[in-house]
Amino acid sequence: MSDLSRAYEPKAIAESLYARWLKDQNYRADASSSKPAFSIVMPPPNITGVLTLGHVLNNAIQDILSRKARLEGYEVLWLPGTDHAGLATEMVVERSLRRQRGIGRKELGREEFLQLVREWRETHGRIIVEQLKKLGSSADWSRERFTMDTDYSRAVQRVFVQLYQKGLIYRGRRMVNWCPSSLTALSDEEVLPREEQSSLYFVRYPIEGEPGSFLTVTTTRPETIPGDTGLAVHPEDDRYRKWVGRRAIRPFPHGSIPILADSAIDPAFGTGVLKITPAHDKLDFEIGQRHDLPIVDILHPDGRIHCPALPELDGLDRFEARKKAASLLEKEGLLAKVEPYLHTVGVSERANVPVEPRLSEQWFLRYPKIEEALRVVRERRIRFFPEHWEKVYEHWIENIQDWCISRQVWWGHRIPVWWKEGSHRCQVESPGPGWVQDPDTLDTWFSSWLWAFESMDPATRQKFYPTSVLVTGPDIIFLWVARMIIAGLEFRPGHGPSLEDNIPFRAVYFTGLIRDHLGRKMTKSLGNSPDPLTLIEKYGADGLRFGLLRIAPQGQDIRFDEKQIEEGRNFCNKLWNACRFRVRFGPLSADARPWDHPLSPFAVEMLSGLSQTGSRLETAFAAHEFSEAAGLLYSFVWNDFCACFLEAAKVDLAQEGSSTASGTLASFDYALSWILRLLHPFCPFVTEELWNRLELGPSTIQFAGWFDAAEARKLDERLGDRKKTASQARAIFQAAERGRHLRSTYGIPSNQKVPFLLRAEEPLAMAERNVLSALAKASEITDVVGPPPKAPMVLTALGELYLPLEGLLDLEVERKRLTAEKEKLALNWKAIQERLQNPVVSARAPAEKLEAWREQALQLEAAMQRLEDQLRGLVQ
Repeated sequence: MSDLSRAYEPKAIAESLYARWLKDQNYRADASSSKPAFSIVMPPPNITGVLTLGHVLNNAIQDILSRKARLEGYEVLWLPGTDHAGLATEMVVERSLRRQRGIGRKELGREEFLQLVREWRETHGRIIVEQLKKLGSSADWSRERFTMDTDYSRAVQRVFVQLYQKGLIYRGRRMVNWCPSSLTALSDEEVLPREEQSSLYFVRYPIEGEPGSFLTVTTTRPETIPGDTGLAVHPEDDRYRKWVGRRAIRPFPHGSIPILADSAIDPAFGTGVLKITPAHDKLDFEIGQRHDLPIVDILHPDGRIHCPALPELDGLDRFEARKKAASLLEKEGLLAKVEPYLHTVGVSERANVPVEPRLSEQWFLRYPKIEEALRVVRERRIRFFPEHWEKVYEHWIENIQDWCISRQVWWGHRIPVWWKEGSHRCQVESPGPGWVQDPDTLDTWFSSWLWAFESMDPATRQKFYPTSVLVTGPDIIFLWVARMIIAGLEFRPGHGPSLEDNIPFRAVYFTGLIRDHLGRKMTKSLGNSPDPLTLIEKYGADGLRFGLLRIAPQGQDIRFDEKQIEEGRNFCNKLWNACRFRVRFGPLSADARPWDHPLSPFAVEMLSGLSQTGSRLETAFAAHEFSEAAGLLYSFVWNDFCACFLEAAKVDLAQEGSSTASGTLASFDYALSWILRLLHPFCPFVTEELWNRLELGPSTIQFAGWFDAAEARKLDERLGDRKKTASQARAIFQAAERGRHLRSTYGIPSNQKVPFLLRAEEPLAMAERNVLSALAKASEITDVVGPPPKAPMVLTALGELYLPLEGLLDLEVERKRLTAEKEKLALNWKAIQERLQNPVVSARAPAEKLEAWREQALQLEAAMQRLEDQLRGLVQ
């Protein structure tokens, strides 16, 4: 024990401890265990991924829940795995292929390219898993799954066949989101809104048979004019009522198109006239269907214009074609004007290019179990934390649309449909010679919606399904959370028929978004996203975890500040040094019973605080308030245990023949045993190392028990009436704190001992006086009898505490300094008052500026009052 180093050295300790935990199989879940079950499935990170602060937050919370459950006596399964990330992985590997060999996947061929992807996955696909281990993640790595595992892939295909046979999967030609870069369909959830500065073009469409008459259309996409098959206005728009039923001339290629009325038109947008391009806009397609308009597709899959009748545009990229189309309109005198226009466009999440609405033959799923999926959340059979996400979930379910599940990528689960001579069969295995499998693969989310149960074998599922909680981000509430709920209800993987037996999880915790200190989203392009591995190297995994959790309130975005991570490391060092102090007094007692000894009021106060902290922690964990829990632990350990009790213990243990020394040591050991266990879920490495070094229990802290509400009540009962003595300790701690504040007010260094005077309401015992002196850094504390001395004073629970300044400061110099500072503040205050009272200035200044001035004036008044109080304190 005596060989504890001067500071906690996390790197070497973490590596050896984690290796031992894995060797001892501490995280292997036993499906045959009689213990109650606690389970989490890890949101599978993409095999293209590397550790980010978002991963740190998400997995640290999962680890906290898993480690706490082990301490509470649960059989814990934290099931890890990775996602094949079809489109993302294919893009990464194809980019590498083009760099190294100058060809793309199509030139290489499907089978060779897929082999290349599999080789890439073996080399790079588990990087993030190894990084998660450095964080201390206590997942059952023996059960690690991959969404392209053979058994998992077969399950995905069986589910497709099952849904197809129920009539829930169908193939149809519908409007989809199309990525011209990746050449695949995307779901609505894979399209991100992005504001773009564009142009609004006002285009004249001549009225057929009415020379000189035009309808002016507003559009952001003049390059799609060749696909126009009609113009539309609102039926109640009096400006255009006379033209409904007539025809207009499409500018290019010239053609006659109908003018029709449709209530979907917004008369307030632009000119109130909409050009209808059914092949390239969802609303246009719906209007076209209602009015039997022809569909003219004028885009190649890669976004180039397909219009042989117009050679000037044919073959141009869509953005180049936009400029050329504007030029052609201007040349023909049909471009009335162009205005700048800020609008929102849909962008492919992976390729980061604007998507195209496009008619395409795809596979679609009609969602089953919609009513049940609503009910399990509304009835709180599944709890959302924070609760406001329930409304978002309900809105999506109530407005759910069929899911486009096919993707035109090669890396993924091949659709189990076979084609021959125009007919098809849906089955996992090939029907025989001549049958060709559908070339498309399934949307990645179609495999991951089965993750909560298909990642488990039947015995594991029997024990651990439904899982206890899911920790994820709100950005995938539709992509993943809602779909997993639907999948559980549809495929019934539970061990009974009820809804509760088949929901995938009983609670969902949604993490916040991590932003930089300026409130910006962290991105590579901004260079504001720190590398978690660098932070671990610098501050240790414990420091990173604890520092991040303290600033992560439930449901709110997080303002990241590296100083908080540094504070996490400092906290670990504080705990380490407290233990270094304790071992100076001999071995610790693993079964300390402080209530069997005489106790000082300082020990009673600390033990009472431990009881309160345990109870409040239970409340915080029940509400999934992890930041609150971390804050409670920080406050108790740093303030109550170290800053107060430990400093009081130093005085007690230094006093020869102290009657309470044995109780102080027993209180130290008892509290430290529970502190390490309460902190273990947040700081697994430092707590395990200290637990072993101090020989406080079995070989690992991980199953040593939890300080729950029942344990807190038991401690309170054991302290009994002695809790009344804690009030004296609180009074001394408060007096010491106010004494320290009084010193800092007059700039006296914290390491300089100074005399204090005390007019106490009750006499202080010598032991209590010694503690107050130590905490206030007093050279002596002299009792005052009679008139109050002329010196700065603060009121405390003990009485009046004075700081004689004579001999500590040159009073005349200090008086001049404070007077000058007060006069400077007064000038600033006067200038602000003149601005506020000047009617011209007040009339011109924005409201927020006026409010800022008023707030500044109040702050200056408070500062001047403090200086006045200090000046009064200088009177001798």
